[in-house]
Amino acid sequence: MIVASNHVSYLDPFVIGWVCLLRRRRVRFLAKQELFEKPALRWILENARQIPVSRGTDAASGSLEAARGALHAGELVCVFPEGTISTDLDPMPGKTGVARLAMQTGASVVPLGIWGAHRLLTKGQKPRPAWGVAQSVIAGPPMRFSAEDDVHVTTDAIMAAVVQCVARARAIYPQRQPGAWWDRAPEDAVLRPTPRT
Repeated sequence: MIVASNHVSYLDPFVIGWVCLLRRRRVRFLAKQELFEKPALRWILENARQIPVSRGTDAASGSLEAARGALHAGELVCVFPEGTISTDLDPMPGKTGVARLAMQTGASVVPLGIWGAHRLLTKGQKPRPAWGVAQSVIAGPPMRFSAEDDVHVTTDAIMAAVVQCVARARAIYPQRQPGAWWDRAPEDAVLRPTPRT
C-alpha cells in the first residue's frame, strides 16, 4: 500500500509514522538524499530503512525501484507527491512518481491530509516548539489504478483525493485561529493540476 500525503512540515513523517504505528503498521518514507548526507541523521534513516531520493538526477529512478521492491514485499510506503514542503501550506501540483508506482505495482493508494505540524516546524518560519498543538490526520478510501491508466490523469486523481482530505483535516482542526499565519480555510485547499510536459 502507498500512502500519499500533503506536506506542510518537517515533522510530517513523525505524525504519519505515529498514526501508522497506532494501526500496527511500520512505514517506509521516500526521503530526499540530502538528509542522508548528515552522519547522525543518515544513521537514523538507514536503520529505519527509509528510501533516499536523488531528486532531479538520473539516480532518482533507483529510489522508485527500491520503493517497488518494498511494495512487492508487502510493506507500507509513504510518498509526498508534491516533492517538497508547501510554503503557502496549500497542496501543490503532484509529481508523477506516486502514480507510476501505483500503476506499475498494482498497490492501493491511500490519500492522506495532515494539518497542524506546520505550526511547530516548517520551511520559511522560525521553529515554534510548544506542547498541546493539535494534529489532524484524515485518510481517504484506497484507490486502485492499472498500468493502462494515464499517468497525469492518475496523478491528478490522487492529488484531488489528497486535497479533499486536507480540506477535511482543516475543517475538523480543533484550534483554528482565522487570521493566524498558519490557519487556512478548508475551501482554500483546491486541486492544482499536474503540468503536462
